[in-house]
Amino acid sequence: MRQLKSFAALVAGTALTGCIATTPTSDAQFGRATAMARAQQTLNPDASRNTDPVKGLDGKAAKGALDNYRDSFRVPPSEAAQVLTIGVGNSPR
Repeated sequence: MRQLKSFAALVAGTALTGCIATTPTSDAQFGRATAMARAQQTLNPDASRNTDPVKGLDGKAAKGALDNYRDSFRVPPSEAAQVLTIGVGNSPR
């Protein structure tokens, strides 16, 4: 019976927390931390305005690199690539 009263009090207290009114100060700050984190992680905020083409790879080389990257996930790696041989062998004790 005592556990039931404790459980009922816990449920009532939890239910009442949904009725707590927020303050205008906390409402004004809502989302500010997310916006600040996004701004701090953006290297160049004006990057979308840059219309110069990317330099470094021509179209064929870029397509080949992308195709090789995609194919690396389709073909499973060979058994030899999965064996760790460092420190394995006949070592004197």
